[in-house]
Amino acid sequence: MAFQLSAGVNVSEIDLTTIVPSVSTSIGAFAGPFAWGPAGEIITISDEVRLVDTFGKPDSTNYEYWFSAANFLAYSNNLKVVRAINEGTSKNATSGTAILIKNEDSWENTYAGGSSNAYGVFAARYAGSIGNSLKVSMADAATYSTWTYASQFTSAPANSAYAVKQGGSFDELHVIVIDEDGLISGTQGTVLEKYAFVSKGSDAKDDSGNSSYYRNVISAQSKYVYWMDHAIANGATNWGTTVSAKAFANLSSNVTVSLTGGVDGTIGTANVVTAYDSFDSAESVDISLVISGPAEQTLADSLISMAISRKDCLVFLSPEKADCVNNPGDEVTDTVAYRNTLTSSSYAVLDGNWKYQYDKYNDVYRWVPCNGDVAGLCARTDLERDPWFSPGGLNRGILKNVIKLAYNPTKTNRDDLYVKGINPIVSFQGEGTVLFGDKTMLSKPSAFDRINVRRLFIVLEKAIARAARFSLFEFNDQFTRAQFVALVEPFLRDVQGRRGITDFRVVCDETNNTGEVIDRNEFVGDIYIKPARSINFIQLNFVAVRTGVSFDEVVGQF
Repeated sequence: MAFQLSAGVNVSEIDLTTIVPSVSTSIGAFAGPFAWGPAGEIITISDEVRLVDTFGKPDSTNYEYWFSAANFLAYSNNLKVVRAINEGTSKNATSGTAILIKNEDSWENTYAGGSSNAYGVFAARYAGSIGNSLKVSMADAATYSTWTYASQFTSAPANSAYAVKQGGSFDELHVIVIDEDGLISGTQGTVLEKYAFVSKGSDAKDDSGNSSYYRNVISAQSKYVYWMDHAIANGATNWGTTVSAKAFANLSSNVTVSLTGGVDGTIGTANVVTAYDSFDSAESVDISLVISGPAEQTLADSLISMAISRKDCLVFLSPEKADCVNNPGDEVTDTVAYRNTLTSSSYAVLDGNWKYQYDKYNDVYRWVPCNGDVAGLCARTDLERDPWFSPGGLNRGILKNVIKLAYNPTKTNRDDLYVKGINPIVSFQGEGTVLFGDKTMLSKPSAFDRINVRRLFIVLEKAIARAARFSLFEFNDQFTRAQFVALVEPFLRDVQGRRGITDFRVVCDETNNTGEVIDRNEFVGDIYIKPARSINFIQLNFVAVRTGVSFDEVVGQF
């Protein structure tokens, strides 16, 4: 208790109810060259509909990446996505000089204050050629009667209620965003967004007290464009000033601009690696399952290195397309050769196939790597059972959306793949397409060469480490050590009851917290775990016995 200088009662609380928290195990992470959407920013996607809405539809240049993400979302509803771009060549379409605006922060930090009209009045929200499909038009009281899009609004803009109260006038404005070429909606001339009765005044408010200033409204609500500057050339000379006693200048003519100059840019491996760098820090972003898409060696090793550094996630890889697709007879040899180029790690999982699936957005069939599905199987296993259950086999390892596999490995093929830590994906007649293995890419024989064991320890380490943070800056004495043991043991008993471990022991006493350890301001807790093992091999012995022989005579003899 605190020292008191005079008589009185001091009340304090001591909280001894700390528990080991639950931790996420099903959060996917992915980066790829999408056609639309914010770049260099982590966006959480819950389903395929939101994937299309945020990052656009797949096309002939990015479908392998796009469907890797979409396939994961067929099993899970939590995928963190980063769009990769080439910052040297990608551009946003504008009504002036084309530029790169990566995301909202980029606009806010650089262009939100106006551009002196160098980049025009509006810019596409995101980089890419899709932005060239956008057209923006606006009209005020002076130009509404001749405006092409007047029929889209109920009446002409005039004076807002806020302006009238402030002694201002002619502040209202209508703005409309059109998909001129149909690249976004699929139909030319589709109205994408309408902003009615917004204000030219920087301090204007609507009836709910929210800003009605057209720059703020468009920047906060539009999915397609950013405001860049006032239409000075069309008479917008005093726009963006306060409303009080202000007669706002009317447009000399309607403002209708088609955005141009948007460029996709050439996206290389280095750009994708840079996008994945957004996931480097375990303290900043929580992820569990990293989907690699069509990763060649440089990207694959970069992701493995990230997972080893983080120690709280798994990377899911597939062989390169040429190793499997249209490569009859050499699929296993080439897949093994690819595996041998990669780093050995228990934080990485390599499957052995690509699948053929339907692209409903382009009405074609596509070859796609299976790593998005394998990561998805792990997420589905978390939902149906627990992370320490194997995602392979006929109970939990059935893949979705498979027309056919690049090849269907035989038993001999599967033997050659599995001994190298490559998990075969097989189609069994009448049973579906199955992940028929659960190995990590750890070359050394160990319990950690299995997906379920590695994921078990990720859960234990992540959860107990978070709980242990509350022991920081406490005294390393018998009370704190006993409190730590009392914290961890119930959590491990729960995991044991859910079949994750067969036995455990927690040691945190004077045997491992010696005087020397205490004097170094350290604290040691040793946690011994016997992980549960998945069945990979079944031996069935059928023994024929003569009629007159007792079973007791032969049982156990073979």
